[in-house]
Amino acid sequence: MASMIGSSRLAGALALALAATGAMAQGHTLTRDDYARAERFLGNNTAPLVDHAIGRVTWLDDGHFWYVDHDAKGDHYRVMDAATGKVSDAFDQPRLAAALGKALAKPVKADKLGIREYVVAADGRLDIQLNGKHYLCDLKPAQGECVVKKAGKEPGVLSPDKKNEAFIRDWNLWLRDVASGKETQLTTDGVKNFGYATDNAGWKHTDNAILVWSPDSKQIATFQQDERKTGDMYLLKTQVGHSELDQWKGPLAGDKNVTMIERVVIDVPSKKVVRLKMAPDQHRSTLCDDISCGPEGGWDDVKWSSDGKSVAFVSTSRYHKDEWFRIADPKTGEVRTVFEEHVPTYYESGNGQVNWFYLPESHEAIWFSERNDWGNLYLYDLQTGKLKHAITTGEGNVTEVLKVDPKTRTVWFRGVGRTNGVNPYYQQFFKVSLDGGKPVLLTPEAANHEITLSPDGHAFVDSYSTPTDAPVTVLRDSGDGHTLATVAKADISRLRAAGWVAPTPITVKARDGKTDLHGMLFKPTNFDPHKKYPVIDYIYPGPQTGSVRGRNFLSARGDNQALAELGFIVVALDGMGTPWRSKSFHDTWYGNMGDNTLPDQVAGIKELAKRYSWIDLDRVGIWGHSGGGNATADAMFRYPDFFKVGWSESGNHDNRNYEDDWAEKYQGPLVVNKDGTTNYDDQANQNHADKLKGKLMLVHGTLDDNVPPSNTLLVADALIKANKDFDLLLIPNVHHGYGKEKGSYAMRRRWDYFVTNLAGNTPPKDYAITVPKD
Repeated sequence: MASMIGSSRLAGALALALAATGAMAQGHTLTRDDYARAERFLGNNTAPLVDHAIGRVTWLDDGHFWYVDHDAKGDHYRVMDAATGKVSDAFDQPRLAAALGKALAKPVKADKLGIREYVVAADGRLDIQLNGKHYLCDLKPAQGECVVKKAGKEPGVLSPDKKNEAFIRDWNLWLRDVASGKETQLTTDGVKNFGYATDNAGWKHTDNAILVWSPDSKQIATFQQDERKTGDMYLLKTQVGHSELDQWKGPLAGDKNVTMIERVVIDVPSKKVVRLKMAPDQHRSTLCDDISCGPEGGWDDVKWSSDGKSVAFVSTSRYHKDEWFRIADPKTGEVRTVFEEHVPTYYESGNGQVNWFYLPESHEAIWFSERNDWGNLYLYDLQTGKLKHAITTGEGNVTEVLKVDPKTRTVWFRGVGRTNGVNPYYQQFFKVSLDGGKPVLLTPEAANHEITLSPDGHAFVDSYSTPTDAPVTVLRDSGDGHTLATVAKADISRLRAAGWVAPTPITVKARDGKTDLHGMLFKPTNFDPHKKYPVIDYIYPGPQTGSVRGRNFLSARGDNQALAELGFIVVALDGMGTPWRSKSFHDTWYGNMGDNTLPDQVAGIKELAKRYSWIDLDRVGIWGHSGGGNATADAMFRYPDFFKVGWSESGNHDNRNYEDDWAEKYQGPLVVNKDGTTNYDDQANQNHADKLKGKLMLVHGTLDDNVPPSNTLLVADALIKANKDFDLLLIPNVHHGYGKEKGSYAMRRRWDYFVTNLAGNTPPKDYAITVPKD
């Protein structure tokens, strides 16, 4: 009898232990129909069901803009007259499709044009960007004609007068005449790894030329980039036969020698190169982790005067703690430092926009600073270098300055947290005088506002929405914000008919028990409040962004809703240390990147479990990509009793193996102590791998030149040495993003992993997620 009782107690203890890991969950088998239902909530399936949702528009001139109006019949290209509000077709769509079909040598359906951008060329033809190429289309003849626009093989930067474009060839800068195609070499002393205008941040390396034309198209501000002492990075392509080596220059945190630039100005007519009289500068930006922040190149930290007689720029120190506002004489190369700013952590000039401006006509400069714990604008005297006054004050951030009018002394900017009672992440639009005073709110709706100003700044198109409210797009006056015309009101009736439900906005307290954190919660559409659901925490810890994919309306936020359909509660929470809030909020874990917002994630999920009885706190999983992949493994190691299952994609698990700029900006300089330990040891996930208890999948692309796969292999090696079971998926020949086909495979495997290991269910075998064609 005693032995039977002992056996019973042992069985009960085992049952409780298994239940705690989720292994004794419902245990039913999901069908292919279950996965197909989840797949229907992916963006490529939901986005086409949203009608009349107008995002950013393209202004053709001061009085007309074009946009794409989508409905059940397809895409329609429209033009609005800003003066009258009248809308007309941008062009004869069927005839254009036929003409493009001839140029492409394949049929094109009128509602499937997929035009990325178009402008009206000087000769009246349409200059259309389609599939990465430009086409000149003349629709005056009965049939219409389209021809491929002449272009060289190297991408060029077009001059303001649109007559020439500058491009890189063999480490030197060249000029191409747009009309004739004639090419002229501008520099001659560029050599390998010491070339002109080259774009290489280590994690990003392209053929784009990084430069800024003067307004009169006669001068080019650029640099000669010195990578000769920068360390090399290597990857091998998977193939039959001899290995193909991918090699590039990639500075890492703590390297003695990192990439530097020598600033120059090139006089185009004479081809004279003037080297600025200053020491080489760091390859840094006031905003992002590359000297060029935009996807198409560009150099926002350099600004010409309107007459081309001076050029202003900002130099950033290696660790982003020091900024120097400087003005150069492009003829002599003389440089003057006008003023400086020094911060204890890191300086940034805004969110999404470099927010300093050069106003030489009035001998002033607009400067962005978070010196009062919020992002505000300040006016400086260029002659004395002294602060004149604050342009904006108080709480809330200026995020993007969209226009400055020196004549009327007016600034138009997007901002967050500046209106009481409005979600602190909702962007609103304001104008303010350069001479100070209270900003004027031009977009009063409590929503997130996407703004596109007319070239002359007299009007703007405002598309406003929230995560739960579809966009309304209106044309507004820039003076007082009154509505001039309604462009479109989105219709989501087809989306709702397909079963779509909006995410639930959530607010919880941070680790300190005081600070509000904002996020979103996703439930299955067949949600049963009487059931207990396992939780998946989708994480991106920042510091440059957060887990929530924007505060505007989206028909899908990644696969959050799709994953929820498989029987989960999915949570996305922007923890402390992410942007858009105060500077002190953003700085929460500066120099301690192993934090990864994890104390906030744990506190937030625990609070939600107290609030909602249907959240199963014994079954919590986590996943993320890149920084989220880092945070996922970190969570599994630092909180092994809380997070039971993790899916870690392409994580920068040790920032000593990631590019220098990003790591050193947020973790600080690498300091090696006398005993060989460093201030980077704690953030390195491999140093905590022996604490793993749950199920962990590590995923990486083998040609990832952003976050090298060595990051994941360091963790794998540490787990093996610690005798820990784990899973590993290496995806051959893909970069940091996995591409359509292999990305869909990774997504399906991720679904399977959580269904099996967190929910305790069985997924359908080898389900194939449909790969979108476009």
